[in-house]
This record gives sequence, C-alpha cells and structure tokens, in this order.
Amino acid sequence: MYESYYGFSKRPFSLALDSDFLYMGKTHSAAFAMLEYGVLSQAGFTVITGEVGSGKTTLIHHLLSKINDQVTVGLINNTSRNMGELLPWILYSFKLEYREENKVALYENFSRFLTEQHDRQQRTVLLVDEAQNLDTDVLDELRMLSNLNATSEQFLQIILVGQPELRRLLNQRKLMQFSQRVAADYHIAPLSIEETIAYIKYRLVKAGAVQDVFTPHAYIVVHVASRGVPRLINILCDTALSFAFGDDIQLIDENYIKDVLRERAEGGLLALGQDPLKLLGDEAYANPNLDELFDEVSEALKRRSNH
Repeated sequence: MYESYYGFSKRPFSLALDSDFLYMGKTHSAAFAMLEYGVLSQAGFTVITGEVGSGKTTLIHHLLSKINDQVTVGLINNTSRNMGELLPWILYSFKLEYREENKVALYENFSRFLTEQHDRQQRTVLLVDEAQNLDTDVLDELRMLSNLNATSEQFLQIILVGQPELRRLLNQRKLMQFSQRVAADYHIAPLSIEETIAYIKYRLVKAGAVQDVFTPHAYIVVHVASRGVPRLINILCDTALSFAFGDDIQLIDENYIKDVLRERAEGGLLALGQDPLKLLGDEAYANPNLDELFDEVSEALKRRSNH
C-alpha cells in the first residue's frame, strides 16, 4: 500500500496488536502501573476501565508479556450475558477439567488447584476482559470465589477489565460487598492533545519515518475528531495516509484530514460520530502555542528514542 511511498517499514497505524508500537504515555503508563500494582501487591480485586478503543486489551497483553513464571494467569476474554455460570469458564482458562456437571465437584477441583498453587508458592491471577458484559449474579459468583482466599494470604487474585459500564455496574447497591473488595482501580481517560501528538509521532518513528507526514494543525484535527481514543486515531490516520498516497500527497494538512472525515462520515464506515465535522470549528484547532507544543513533543520523542 502506502508504506514504501512514505518510507515506512510497516503500516504505522495498523489495528493489529504489535508490541513494537505500544506507546506508554502518561495515561497508559498509569493504567499499567495500577495493573502491576494489583498483581505485585496481591490485591484481591483490581478494576481497569476505559472507553472502546482506549487500549485496554493492548495493556493486558503487555502485562501478560511481563509476568514471570511464578504467576499463573487464567484469561477470560469472551464474556457475554448468556455465558452461563462462570466457574466452568474459569477452570477452562486455567486448563483444568471443566466438563464435570456436579457444581460441588467443580468448586472442589478449583479449590484444590488454588491450594496446590499456593503450596508451590505459585500465585494465581484470573483476568477477565470485557467484564462489563457480566451480569450481577456472575459478578457475585466472583465475589464468592474470592472467599477461597486464606485470611492473611491471597490464593486467588482477580483483575476485571472493561468499558465504563463496568464501573457503573459495580456501583450498584446490590454489589456493594463486591466493590468494597476492590483494592486497586483506574479509568483510562482519552489522550490529551499533547499525548495524541506524541502517540502519532511515536508510531510514525517506529514505522521508520524520517520526516513528518502531518502538519501541526492536522494533528489537532485528528485529536478533536478521534476524541483522543487510540483506535480511532489509528483508523483516521491510516485512512488519511491511504487517501493521500492515492492523491500523491507527501504532507497531509488539516484541510485534507477534514476532507477525509467528510467523505468517510458520508459513507458511514468510520465510528467517528454522526457528524464529526461539527466538532471542528476554527476555535477547536486555533492554538497560538501549537508550533511550540509540536516542537516540544518532537524533542521529547527524540530524547526517548536515543535512550
């Protein structure tokens, strides 16, 4: 596609998970620190939330790549309202026998597994992605399973990752006992304008760019239209580069980005809002300090890449 035209070794804004393109700015560094804290401190429950496309799953995979051999992780990432009872899924995530129909036997098997893990000084972490899909009964089942923990030690640690609905769900009065057991929690906010610029430039550098392909004001339009959501930033930048390649344009400015937004919004193929152009008034990206900000981010990334 456009890679060779812009001098990239690979597409900088692919939606595929790629650890080389993981940008750990302030927002995601803080979220990852909370995940690590939840594991290292043996917190009973850790909750991480963020909007769709905020990078939650990317952080999960980054965490899994960093966990040492003394931690056994079970991952559930296919939650749904009709998934039934949770315990068989938990056993399956730890590669344990889950087909037993007797509920007491399933519970005993899992309890025995946790005890054996503890006796081997092996910690056990259950990680549930898209946890906002769990209903209150399933969440209460999780709370009951946490009772398997010893009085002074955690046999089982549970990390819930999900969309903002998960936080609202846990705030319900009927789940008060659950929420009181949450030892660590963090909400991944959208990227600020500074982080959006740094995020885009970081991915361009990682892809092999030797010069910028966006003007300073183009970054502002991308930030406003994407609302600072990494996945939407990727979609918009990748689309703009594809279009610009076809139009033989080396440097993409804010007007070109707005044209791309207009065309894609009319086709209804990008989840950037019903009419993203309404967000883009002159005041939205008229920043007298933009060039200074742009240069500061560029210098910061240069220093980071040199270390």
